[in-house]
Amino acid sequence: MGRIAAICISSQRGTQKQEVSEAVLKPDWGIVGDAHAGSWHRQVSLLALEKIEAFRAKGADISFGAFGENLIMEGFDLRNVPVGTVIRAGESLLELTQIGKECHSHCEIFRAMGECIMPREGVFAKVVKGGTIRPGDEAELIPLDKDRPFTAAVITLSDQGAAGKREDLSGPWIREFLTENGYEVIETLLLADEQPALERHLCRLSDQRQVNVIFTTGGTGFSKRDITPEATLAVCDRMADGVAQAIRQYSLTITGRAMLSRGVSGIRKGTLIVNLPGSLKAVRESLEYVLPYLGHGLGVLRGTDGECGGGGGCSDAG
Repeated sequence: MGRIAAICISSQRGTQKQEVSEAVLKPDWGIVGDAHAGSWHRQVSLLALEKIEAFRAKGADISFGAFGENLIMEGFDLRNVPVGTVIRAGESLLELTQIGKECHSHCEIFRAMGECIMPREGVFAKVVKGGTIRPGDEAELIPLDKDRPFTAAVITLSDQGAAGKREDLSGPWIREFLTENGYEVIETLLLADEQPALERHLCRLSDQRQVNVIFTTGGTGFSKRDITPEATLAVCDRMADGVAQAIRQYSLTITGRAMLSRGVSGIRKGTLIVNLPGSLKAVRESLEYVLPYLGHGLGVLRGTDGECGGGGGCSDAG
């Protein structure tokens, strides 16, 4: 068990949040009256009291809300709580949606202290059940539901698509197909074929949003601009070659040109990354073939499924 140590809000973005004696949480919105509330995944920001006190011990003279945090929580190591965990705060329920954040510009705290803990230690949540909360209210972590849907993200790589010169057909189809098959698609992106940008988003979706699987489409051919495999290899901790091999093997039964695909598959922390072809026809054929087999692997990655029996991994399953 933990507790709410303080509540802070601000009416304008970019300004320091101020302590309040109570706040109203609105479902799928956030804290009423706070500038960061809205229909998105970062409705409420949370920071551990223990991390703030440790930062103060270094000589920082900061008040609650200085980091832009809404709720200061005592008793939880929030940085290590998995995305998807539900936090009961008073009678309200918050679902953790992101760990940490990108820091695009250094704040006054960073300029004064040489660091800021919010990008590293802050977490974000959406409001599942509303209500009034006050400092001192008890809080607890509700364990992850092992039967919850897998989360997914879809990234389309296309210079012409990103420039608005070509309609992206593959990305929307992947999203619709995944949703029909019980996945929760939390983000879709359309990017130019730029390796640094793709690497950054793959890392963000894996590390901060902790999505279960990322499907990319496009950028797997022989063109000099086709950098999707290189970006995927650069960010993965381990490879999952069997998935890419299965896609190619199945596609070769349809067209010999499948041998020209350079798509790879790999794992970054708890996220599987799968490169799909760029054309809608090839995407449909590939995903319809491999998706039924991915669920067990994704369950193992997130810790809700056991390993395959036989002592030799999933290849021994008969």
